[in-house]
Amino acid sequence: MAATVNIGLIGYGTVGSGVVRALLEKGRYLEERAGARLVLKRVCDRTFRKTKGPRLPASLTTTHAADILNDPNIHIVVELIGGIEPARQFILTALRQGKHVVTANKALLAVAGQELFAVASRAKADLYFEASVGGGIPIIKVLREGLIANRLDAILGIINGTSNYILTKMRDERLSFHEALQQAKQHGYAERDATLDIEGHDASHKLAILTLLGFGMPVKLEQIHIEGISKISQADIQYAEELGYRIKPLAIAKEVDNELEVRVHPTLLEKSHPLANVNGVYNAVYVHGDMVGSELFYGRGAGQNPTASSVIADVADIARNIATGVSHRIPLDRLTHGGVRRLRRMGDIETRYYLRFMVMDRPGVLARLAGVLGRYGISIASVHQKERKAARIVPVVIMTHDAKESQVRRALQVIDHLGFAKHPTVALRTEAPRST
Repeated sequence: MAATVNIGLIGYGTVGSGVVRALLEKGRYLEERAGARLVLKRVCDRTFRKTKGPRLPASLTTTHAADILNDPNIHIVVELIGGIEPARQFILTALRQGKHVVTANKALLAVAGQELFAVASRAKADLYFEASVGGGIPIIKVLREGLIANRLDAILGIINGTSNYILTKMRDERLSFHEALQQAKQHGYAERDATLDIEGHDASHKLAILTLLGFGMPVKLEQIHIEGISKISQADIQYAEELGYRIKPLAIAKEVDNELEVRVHPTLLEKSHPLANVNGVYNAVYVHGDMVGSELFYGRGAGQNPTASSVIADVADIARNIATGVSHRIPLDRLTHGGVRRLRRMGDIETRYYLRFMVMDRPGVLARLAGVLGRYGISIASVHQKERKAARIVPVVIMTHDAKESQVRRALQVIDHLGFAKHPTVALRTEAPRST
């Protein structure tokens, strides 16, 4: 007879209702796959009136998290309320009482992951969080278990569907940034206040988690360089296309000379890059390891069913552990991959740059641009001047060879204060795939 594993769920919103529906409607199927009977024992939410999930009997619902946290018959607590507090306290309480925990809370893990992992270790309890990054893409399990034999040197991800949707619409339909953002809101892909998404903060939370799993290095959010997509113009989208690139909202963690680069920003990718054709709300994570080479993990990065799918996968994993008398099989508080010991300063990174200048259309301007760039050791790969009839201000697009960030910034600071430069320069970095 299959073991019975009782589940308490805190947070009956979009994802929570998807989890409940799966547990109620797929009970027999999940039991066969997991080797344990998954029983929904209690669901907690502040109010059940606004949810679109299954209607639950009063005996199954509560508005007090303590009814779940203090119930000795509940084995797994699923936290889906998001935010830092009270989610942190709920998880800590559950772990300290020997309960296993599943969460989708990327912000909390990015801020307090080390603390939670240490408490889980002391309690010999499992803490799983597949749904925190990439929605239905099983990237956490891949990094935690599937690639254990590999030393990774790069993790590149399109891990915010809102930003990717906006840039895709700007490219395909030639919309302005604000038009594409409005369309994203109309379709429910962006919140009313989309700042967390479009300014890169959501992706930085997820990158912190991927960095810990992939490189064994905890990174504070303030150590991640973040730039959003709100300053990307329709012109930049089209110029990039003409040059053979796509602009993508990229989260980057990669090892360079035993230092780790961690950054989130819009990036030019060659159209042949595995991530260049990841469009709309889809997410993808590109990983390069010393044994597997390059791998791409692709799928829906958000939404009720994809995210609930990952939550259920974690619940099933823990249920198998309970059924076989095994727990804390993968201690996350002792992650280490060796080699990388410090973060690389943003000013020290080196890559090719796309530079768009808006300058007066008069003789000598190109020579002066090239002169300033050369003075700071920046070599020009190509120059493209876009003609505009009857226009006194024209765009000049320069692609550089590899250059150091600090030198590029110094050069642009000089150029932007020259009399012929009429708007601040747009500078975007490029990223090339690792060789397999």
